Amino acid sequence: MILDIVSCVLLMFSAFLSIFAALGLLRFPDFLSRLHAGSKPQVLGLILAMIAIAIQAPTFGILTTLLLIVLFQMATTPVGTHMVGRAGYRTKHLRRSMLYQDQLAEAVAKADARDVTQRVPKSRDRRTEEAKGER
Repeated sequence: MILDIVSCVLLMFSAFLSIFAALGLLRFPDFLSRLHAGSKPQVLGLILAMIAIAIQAPTFGILTTLLLIVLFQMATTPVGTHMVGRAGYRTKHLRRSMLYQDQLAEAVAKADARDVTQRVPKSRDRRTEEAKGER
């Protein structure tokens, strides 16, 4: 009886977190805020739902499956969110006025400069090879 109530409360919190994540995706003004709203509460909601399931069905097979699901989500969601955020930053899909400190600007500028310097010698090498071949 008590375990049923605990499971119900966990599932309710999980549902509320998922609803708040969806509302955050709709309501937040910029890309990075929406990205944060879509990832953080969603993972916590999933973890709460998995705990509720584990309370209701505490068998070894179910517990190991739930543990794998939670570990996979905790490992992949931050990485995926980070990659989407960097892609959004590089393609200018964010409001720079909403950033307090732009910590990524220097790294992106260095990477862009490195890409430019690596491309220039290749084109010069091709021109010199073509010029040598014509002689």
